[in-house]
Amino acid sequence: MSTLRVYKMRPSAVIPRYETSGAAGMDLAACLDHPVLIAPGESARVPTGLKIELPAGHEGQVRPRSGLAARHGVTVLNAPGTIDEDYRGEVQVLLINHGSAPFSIESGDRIAQLIVAEVTRAEVELVDAEAELRGTERGRGGFGSTGV
Repeated sequence: MSTLRVYKMRPSAVIPRYETSGAAGMDLAACLDHPVLIAPGESARVPTGLKIELPAGHEGQVRPRSGLAARHGVTVLNAPGTIDEDYRGEVQVLLINHGSAPFSIESGDRIAQLIVAEVTRAEVELVDAEAELRGTERGRGGFGSTGV
């Protein structure tokens, strides 16, 4: 098991935790001095009041909470957001309101989930010709080329 080290910048910050034994993501909560209102079509950067140290060779993936998306149309704008292993600033979540009504966030509200995932770094090799790339069944087929 890997260890996620967490520093609370403010006393009201909520330590991320898994809500169930089978959960893949830990909930991230807002840490606010006053409520944030996100109007329909607008976005907001929401602080968590946390700084983290990810395990070596891992990233943090900030993903939407399905309940917020299903009930309010609120999701993570850059989903999944990536937190690099060497980042030590405050964890913040960029939310967008795709719903039809303003959405209010209070301090302590669960706003996203954090997945800690292993990272594979690739070595980049430049080839001289397209023909040097191995062929596949799909080939150059782009968006929708394999069906709906």
